Amino acid sequence: MKPVRLPAAATLALPRWALLALGMLYILPGLIGRDPWKEDAGSFGIMWTMAHGRLDDWLYPNIAGLAASEEGPLAFWLGAICIKLFGWILGDVLAARVSTIGIFVTGAMSLWYTAFHLGRRAEAQPLRLAFGGQPEPDDYGRTLGDTAVLIYLGCLGLLVQSHLTLAATLQGALLAYSLYRAVRYVETASVRNAVLVGLSLGGLALTRGVLAPAVLVLALYACTRYLKLATADTLRHLAVATGVGFLITLVWLLPAGLLRPHGLSPVGPWLDWNAGQVGLPTLASLKNFFRTGVWFFWPAWPFAAWAIWAWRRQQHLLHIVMPVMFFIALTLLLLCDPALENADFLKMLAPLALMAAFGLPTMKRGAINAIDWFSVMVLTILGALVWLFWIAKLTGWPAQLAKNALKLVPGFKPEVGVLAFLVAAATSIGWIMLVHWRLSRQPSVLWRAVVLSSSGLILLWVLLMTLFLPDLNYSKSYAGVAQHLAARLPHDADCIETNVGPAQRASLAYFGRLPFASLGGGECRYLLIQDSLKSRDDRDLARRYGVRGSSALWEGRRAADRDERFRLFRRNR
Repeated sequence: MKPVRLPAAATLALPRWALLALGMLYILPGLIGRDPWKEDAGSFGIMWTMAHGRLDDWLYPNIAGLAASEEGPLAFWLGAICIKLFGWILGDVLAARVSTIGIFVTGAMSLWYTAFHLGRRAEAQPLRLAFGGQPEPDDYGRTLGDTAVLIYLGCLGLLVQSHLTLAATLQGALLAYSLYRAVRYVETASVRNAVLVGLSLGGLALTRGVLAPAVLVLALYACTRYLKLATADTLRHLAVATGVGFLITLVWLLPAGLLRPHGLSPVGPWLDWNAGQVGLPTLASLKNFFRTGVWFFWPAWPFAAWAIWAWRRQQHLLHIVMPVMFFIALTLLLLCDPALENADFLKMLAPLALMAAFGLPTMKRGAINAIDWFSVMVLTILGALVWLFWIAKLTGWPAQLAKNALKLVPGFKPEVGVLAFLVAAATSIGWIMLVHWRLSRQPSVLWRAVVLSSSGLILLWVLLMTLFLPDLNYSKSYAGVAQHLAARLPHDADCIETNVGPAQRASLAYFGRLPFASLGGGECRYLLIQDSLKSRDDRDLARRYGVRGSSALWEGRRAADRDERFRLFRRNR
């Protein structure tokens, strides 16, 4: 017997304007007014170098002369194109983030349509009620689409990662699109759908290498075997998809290998990086997976686990089999990654949110109400605390909160931003109205259980990205360091060697317009060293970086960083 029993009243779709407003309220704060931070400054640096560089920079991704060809160029191409199109009106930083908005919309829409198509299938429909009144297939599919997107927006791991200009962010969105194309292929196994699957595979390969698309092909094949699709046709179609993906990858590999941009080829480093992304699973990687996954996938994973349990007695369910196969394949890939990062978990979010959407209708009303009350109480308290910390840093009262708010940003002078305050206040009022609607109307719609948790998370993000954005920029941005360094740089400096990391190099090049050595360039007269305040042994510095007999011109650091230090030297010739 099917585990879902719902009346038509529970499947009223969320108004389109409301879902769109939530999505824009989710993605825009954190993009507007934010400087490139250490987390994504390197990626922005690649986009900025491409947009203001030559064809060689598009073929060999680099950050102002620092090679960065490991992941793949697609995400950076998109950002650079947006800088070219919109940089003159939005500025280069915000223009690059136009691509981030498009990536977010692609992922959310792909997930919505995946849940919609799966929800319309006969095996996913709720039990027919004795006297009628069950939802129509399209209505049920739309409700599941809304639910899947709300769960997706409510996941803690997506919140920060979706606002960063990273290749991993594009990979997560393309994975959601791949899941959608795989569902459409299983529904209608045709050459056209196989070609569209190949399009998603090629995009993934150009974004972060060939391993993810390779395991997705295996997962799709395993799904077709479990669902007993025709073997010969499936193998032929998967060969077509793989061929299309390979041809798309050659769009970059062929010209990059033949033209040798900057006198070098990025193909070898890219292949080496791909090979280095897989290794044997270890106990440490398993612990890291569970330690990070517990909070990264919250609250999707409890709903997804319940969905598998609730539908366990049913056979050949595409809405369970497909996301489970994808999730298992990607989990194995993640466990074999020797250098696992938080952003790598993004690619597993879409199948997990999809499973969670089909688990929610099977839950008891009491459990759903408990989720509502938990969201209302916890998120309201956290929102009030953010407001209290903001008042404390401006007024000095309560004294302890003011001290805690300002100790991480020494030297920062807080000011009131009128527009930021109005946005934060309007969002807070909207949250109060939403809570009042939930408590006074007692709606029976299915998505009521997740609209509060998703909206509450959006509330907290908006408050942080408005009321505390100046503090965060002051703490995380290298703009001040770059401007101070540029002011002390001699006018005859036309080339600077440096050991700084990708994020620092990108920030210094963008904010300070520093002339770093080009890719494959020779020795420069000026040398910028990044080291630690703890290392005061200048003899060791001279030995390691060849600055013996050089003149020290400048020393500086971020006020909020108590260890990192930058020093500029001029070699005496």
